[in-house]
Amino acid sequence: MARVLIVGAGLTGSLCAALLRREAARPVHLAVWDKAGDSGGRMTTTSSPHNPQSTVDLGAQYITRTPHYAQKHQSFYDELLAHGILKPLTSPIEGTVMKAGDCNFVAPQGVSSIIKHYLKESGAAICFRQCVTQINLRNDKWEVSKETGSPEQFDIVVLTMPVPQILLLQGDIVNLISECQRQQLESVSYSSRYALGLFYEAGTKIDVPWAGQYITSNPCIRFISIDNKKRNIGYKCCCQLSWPNDSSSETSPCVWRGWIHSFQFRWLRCFCPVCSGSFEEPYLVPVFFLLIFQLQLHPMLC
Repeated sequence: MARVLIVGAGLTGSLCAALLRREAARPVHLAVWDKAGDSGGRMTTTSSPHNPQSTVDLGAQYITRTPHYAQKHQSFYDELLAHGILKPLTSPIEGTVMKAGDCNFVAPQGVSSIIKHYLKESGAAICFRQCVTQINLRNDKWEVSKETGSPEQFDIVVLTMPVPQILLLQGDIVNLISECQRQQLESVSYSSRYALGLFYEAGTKIDVPWAGQYITSNPCIRFISIDNKKRNIGYKCCCQLSWPNDSSSETSPCVWRGWIHSFQFRWLRCFCPVCSGSFEEPYLVPVFFLLIFQLQLHPMLC
């Protein structure tokens, strides 16, 4: 039985594994490795440390199906909709730009549920915290080394991790990449996105008319989402909370990679203890911030 390793448990890696399982002409052993502690990649959903059922999307916020994608990939959308993994996005997102024929979808159980669906369909052996360091050719097999544990051999290796991680790999794979290919890979650029998820006490209601909003007036914050509202996860509350006008603020230094950033936090100070005590299973309200650091930075003084 052929052994196939897919490196990367994001959307590309998980879908690749599922398609290999469906389309392979003969049985294959599938393995998926990822250096992170969970699947998702840029479609990550994280849970509150106090309530695992309260989650927030820290990666992609919703899925846009263009007419082009609808024509090429309709079967994928149909499958995810049939399983309830995707549903039409009906909550208001302020500032979004819709083109003719576009349709937006949201994942009620979090965007990483798409990745988990494909991984389950693949039946692959999934291993997390596996950081690949070298790939060598040994007796017509690919020997894959990682930071911890013994090397393993595979017949086929598929790399789906970000390009900078591919370029760091050592071993025979270095000689397989031509100079032209290396230049093309090195020309790939990524824009940084930093995500911040906040979980509020059960019963808190953030009284804004939108479920998500694109921000154009702030050099740092680009998008805010009230995640349970975006995913149509309803809750009842007798209190009203104004945000961000009815809040106190505090400016704190934030050290990131040897630089000092000035970052302002706003604290919600209206809270209704009656609501939080009325739920048998308290629900924390998740809020997502998409941060792009474009501030004027100053060297950290030591």
